[in-house]
Amino acid sequence: MSGLVVRDLQVAYGAVAAIRGVSFEVTPGELVTIIGANGAGKSSLLRALSGLIPVAGGSAMWNELSIFGYKPENLVRAGIVHVAEGKSVIPELTVEENLDLGGIWQKKSAGVDAIKAEVLQLFPRLGERLGQRADTLSGGERQMLAIGRALICKPKLLLLDEPSLGLAPLVIEEIFSAIARLRTSLGLTVLLVEQNALSALAIADRGIIFNLGEVVASGKASELLADPVLRASYLGY
Repeated sequence: MSGLVVRDLQVAYGAVAAIRGVSFEVTPGELVTIIGANGAGKSSLLRALSGLIPVAGGSAMWNELSIFGYKPENLVRAGIVHVAEGKSVIPELTVEENLDLGGIWQKKSAGVDAIKAEVLQLFPRLGERLGQRADTLSGGERQMLAIGRALICKPKLLLLDEPSLGLAPLVIEEIFSAIARLRTSLGLTVLLVEQNALSALAIADRGIIFNLGEVVASGKASELLADPVLRASYLGY
């Protein structure tokens, strides 16, 4: 099967198991959200899939490529791009310089210019601030910049870790609207990790609920939102 296929994934920090035998699939073009409380193993999942931490067991395939054991930069070249938690931009560089970093893996500058134009269309505020240092941006603008830089890498699988973290409600709505649009316009497969369950499930095709490193429920986003037991236990309302 093409897409992302994870089987019996195990991640540990010393004697502490962060992920315990997790299995799931994401088909090409899907937007799937991983939701759960702090410490559920969500960020560890993305860090394992992007090559940032070693795994203790299991397998992961992206379009039939076994991705464990590769360096992060090789996974970027294969189209797997991770936007880490915390608006991961370089504060001393300008908006444009941060965006240009996303193009260092691309051989043809014409292609980089084209995708940069798409990013600025998706996030017009970045176009207004190209010459500003990243540390002068608001939290929402830094998150837009982090996502925009990732898009310039021309991802096929986009791993987003808590893009709403620390943002105001109106900005969260804007960010999630942009994620939904870019998935459609660029044909991306998206794995979105979030604590903001309602916003994430509102744009997702499917949801997977993590608790203490394990999958406790999964299904269509609409079905998870409608389940009163899951809402009370894991979705916070």
